[in-house]
Amino acid sequence: MTDNSQARIRRLMPDDAGLYREIRLEALQLSSEAFGSSFEHEGSQSLGYFQEALTKADVFGAFLETDLVGVAGFRAQAGAKQAHKGVLWGMYVRPSARGTGAGKSLVKAVLEHARKCVELIQLTVVSENEAAQRLYRSCGFVAYGHEVHSLKQGGRYYDELLMAVALTP
Repeated sequence: MTDNSQARIRRLMPDDAGLYREIRLEALQLSSEAFGSSFEHEGSQSLGYFQEALTKADVFGAFLETDLVGVAGFRAQAGAKQAHKGVLWGMYVRPSARGTGAGKSLVKAVLEHARKCVELIQLTVVSENEAAQRLYRSCGFVAYGHEVHSLKQGGRYYDELLMAVALTP
């Protein structure tokens, strides 16, 4: 994994809903165990669903030339006592772009964006996904917990590692 990614990172806007829908559904098909949502649920949604998602959330895209090759979302926690925390969610990089640094560029973009509004970023990652864990550790995340049977799909349970990085000195 390299820091000199050729990926261009930018926030996705509602006009990008078609691109976002395509990569999100791919993620839910190819890495279904990594997401709380499912292909069946989101695949039945209209383009308007994805436009609304991009209106309500801060979702960043990694582009290699004109191809959207990765996405990562950010949201701040709700409520006065948790507003200092945010969540990195929906992280996915297409297999053809893995190892190019696009994933690291996405995570760094989310962290840079998050510094403007929160003090801590949290995420969950399937405990078997060692490549993703390495990526997050390389960006400063540390493990703080382990959720047993966090997700269940097809009769199989998946544990998740809870990770966080403090954004304040």
